[in-house]
Amino acid sequence: MRARIRGIYTTALTRTFLDAGHEVVQASEPIRERFDADFEVTDHDVTVATTADRQGVGVEGTPHEVETARSILRETGLDTLAWDAIAPRDAVFDGRVTETLSNGAIVALDDAEGFLPYGNVADRVSTGDTLRVQVCDTTAPWVDSLPVLDTTIRARGGLATLVRGKGGVSVDTRDDAAGRELAGMTDLLDVTLPEDWGLVWDHAATEAGLDALSTALHRARAHADDLDDALAGPVDAPRRRVAPTATTWFWFGRESRFALDARRREVTETMPGHHRIKAATPAASTAVDFAEGLGTAAEDFPFGVVTETFGPVEGDAVSIGHGKPEGNLIVLGSGDVVDRDADGTIAVRREMTPGGTYDALDVPRSTGDVAVTRFKEGRWWYPTVYRDDEGDRKGTYVNVCTPVECFPETVRYVDLHVDVVKFPDGTVERVDDDELDAAVDAGHVPEALADRARKVATSIERAL
Repeated sequence: MRARIRGIYTTALTRTFLDAGHEVVQASEPIRERFDADFEVTDHDVTVATTADRQGVGVEGTPHEVETARSILRETGLDTLAWDAIAPRDAVFDGRVTETLSNGAIVALDDAEGFLPYGNVADRVSTGDTLRVQVCDTTAPWVDSLPVLDTTIRARGGLATLVRGKGGVSVDTRDDAAGRELAGMTDLLDVTLPEDWGLVWDHAATEAGLDALSTALHRARAHADDLDDALAGPVDAPRRRVAPTATTWFWFGRESRFALDARRREVTETMPGHHRIKAATPAASTAVDFAEGLGTAAEDFPFGVVTETFGPVEGDAVSIGHGKPEGNLIVLGSGDVVDRDADGTIAVRREMTPGGTYDALDVPRSTGDVAVTRFKEGRWWYPTVYRDDEGDRKGTYVNVCTPVECFPETVRYVDLHVDVVKFPDGTVERVDDDELDAAVDAGHVPEALADRARKVATSIERAL
């Protein structure tokens, strides 16, 4: 398998894929220098790219190779979780417009929905219209945004992309001289472009040899032929026509980030918490590079220094990013940091809105209620104490989760269902084991991670 890797996890994942016996191609200059190796500029089977929020990576490519990458990445750490995209990039659907917005339309795609920007369609669209669309961009499930659609159909072959209805040859590069040279070389390749398809070369193709260019164009041509066959006939919405590639998203938890630190440390200077800090904010990422460039060493993850510099500190507002094993993210509101300890603990105070009851405690949410939650960096659980307007305790809810990460604006983790509650009379009850079992059966939580969650819940139950 040939992988192209981009983003803040690149060095560690390059080491991981190479050790697993696979190739890394189209490597950046820093990667070439760190590994003191020449990486081929040739076509790739999968792209591994850091998500926009830096919490994990997305893997896109041919289904078999994506599955191979999945088996490798799932071994990163106990709290690495993976989800397959229902509407992967490059999938083609016959869709039905269900809603029109100011900047685009919502389109039903069989068992999913997508967003079609008006700039990606030639004609005006209205609710009820049917049209053929291709997924051109996707986001991780925890980001909670729809796949982006386009009415232009593309057949990607890595270095080469064929575009249906587009004529000629072009190169996606800012190097005009290299682009003209590559366009002129296209006629030397032993591949005939399919009728009514134009060719767009990727910038990396300007550095590739003729064999690599020929292979890429052959792959793109094969994809285009398959698409022509699959898309024959009228639009029949909503229906998935073809999915030539797969997309899988990986969330790296705190333990996984530290495991990636260890892999990176095999290659170059890497401070403790390298990936944990870089995942927090771009400014923190730059600071890490600066410290490592100076050779600054630390024995342990410097939580106090990191939070003092980037937050959260006392007085800051933070939200609670409650990840779910199914892949989505729920924000449990925002609160104020009222205390912070150097050991990695922050206390967050929230004023609760009235209505309904508190989960498992079965006591009403009333006006004046306050919740104080204590998050400790790296801990597999956190407690929330609910009090009424007179300060009397209404109950304690202990959530079991993947190791907590206290980022500047959001405390993040993935909920592992099983929890422990303590009622005002001192009674302790463990809840939602059945939901954890169901998540394991559904493939959302690995058995090893579920066992860890059960052991943590047992320890909390005994301690309370």
